[in-house]
Amino acid sequence: MDQKPEFHRSLTLLDGTLLVIGSMIGSGIFIVSADIVRNVGSAGWLIAVWLITGVMTITAAVSYGELSGMYPQAGGQYVYLKEAYNKLIAFLYGWSFFAVIQTATIAAVATAFAKFAGYFFPILNISDDNLIGHIGSVKFYPAQIVAIAVIFLLTYINSRGVKEGKWIQFVFTLSKLVALLGLVAFGFFLVSNSSFHANWTTGFQAQKFIENLPNEGLWSNISGTALAGAIAAAMVGSVFSSDAWNNVTFVAGEIKNPQRNIGLSLFLGTLVVTLLYIATNLMYLNVLPLHDIAFAEQDRVAVAAANQILGNNGKFAIAALIMISTFGCNNGLILAGARVYYTMSKDGVFFKKAGTLNKAGVPQWALWAQFVVASILCLSGRYGDLLDMISFVVVIFYVLTIAGIFILRKRKPEQVRPYKAFGYPFLPLLYILMGIGFCALLLWFKPEFTWPGFVIVLIGIPLYYFIQKRSETEHQ
Repeated sequence: MDQKPEFHRSLTLLDGTLLVIGSMIGSGIFIVSADIVRNVGSAGWLIAVWLITGVMTITAAVSYGELSGMYPQAGGQYVYLKEAYNKLIAFLYGWSFFAVIQTATIAAVATAFAKFAGYFFPILNISDDNLIGHIGSVKFYPAQIVAIAVIFLLTYINSRGVKEGKWIQFVFTLSKLVALLGLVAFGFFLVSNSSFHANWTTGFQAQKFIENLPNEGLWSNISGTALAGAIAAAMVGSVFSSDAWNNVTFVAGEIKNPQRNIGLSLFLGTLVVTLLYIATNLMYLNVLPLHDIAFAEQDRVAVAAANQILGNNGKFAIAALIMISTFGCNNGLILAGARVYYTMSKDGVFFKKAGTLNKAGVPQWALWAQFVVASILCLSGRYGDLLDMISFVVVIFYVLTIAGIFILRKRKPEQVRPYKAFGYPFLPLLYILMGIGFCALLLWFKPEFTWPGFVIVLIGIPLYYFIQKRSETEHQ
């Protein structure tokens, strides 16, 4: 009899760490600092927003180490939620993950690749001159076709086996790390007129740009609760740019010595990215006046900085760097995401075919299902709005997962824990409080970033019971 296909444990600690780094660094770090400055208006708070986000991310990552050691299997966060709570909560996460969290991120990153390719191939620029057609208010551009082609290519490569995806991750993640570190170094050593001192005269005097007024760059001082709301709004971009670190937990079934290597790769990966993000923003402050960061053309801060460092050719260097970054990022997202649907299928709450592995030991059907949804989101052009809506929900699921550490310690004290959450109970509790604070501030000051995400999650409740009822009927 033929042996049943199974996951192969072929990913090392280095592979896991590069998957964390590669999945986190997409296009956000090159863009979102503009919006952060428009919200908080000072050098001090720009760095503070990235630092707060980094502390939250590292804290969550080291807490996940305990859960990954307890449940070293495919599915990661979905499995942790199921074990700590119940199958419904886990399904709501998995449903949101499939409908928006992972697929919209894949769409956004692929479209960023195509847009920056427009520096080399003008036909990919999003403009009416390049319009292919439209259906109602939805417009179609060549860039969307290229984005879908990139997702298709990476899906196909990853359907051939985990080793193929592993090598893409290795090459592209190392390439973007070297390039980004080079950009940071050039930004400090090749710029003749530094803006660093002038920018830091703003210190921590928070200001918010007031829109719809005749003078561009009219700022208003903010403090107290208004400052807290501004920080929360600013963190939407930094949280998005620092997300996807948990993707390595989804491929736990393919990691060597997962009890040790998953937790360690989470810590090392998030630490490297946090330090690199802070260094990049310090470089922006050295190269550009604060006003130019806030009002960079199309928010492309890195392009504006590169033009100062390298002259007119700087934009081409950044475009190439972002293409490398987004290609590698999407490889990690595509590789990891399908493992969640595989585990959901095994639990009877997703399409049955998603729970099968091909001869190469990868969930091929789940990969292509993910491709279809991500492609539809590319064509719709609504992935950006969806990601704004879902960022609130993403943090809530992180909070629930980390709270699960406390629940499982009480419910299953005897279970083997090869690795215990660093700084327990202080650090996990710190993340929970920071996460709740972030969500509460968004709920109060930016409700448009909150309730639509809730609606997406709540749609999963009737869907879950429909699937359960159908499953019961099939087994009668």
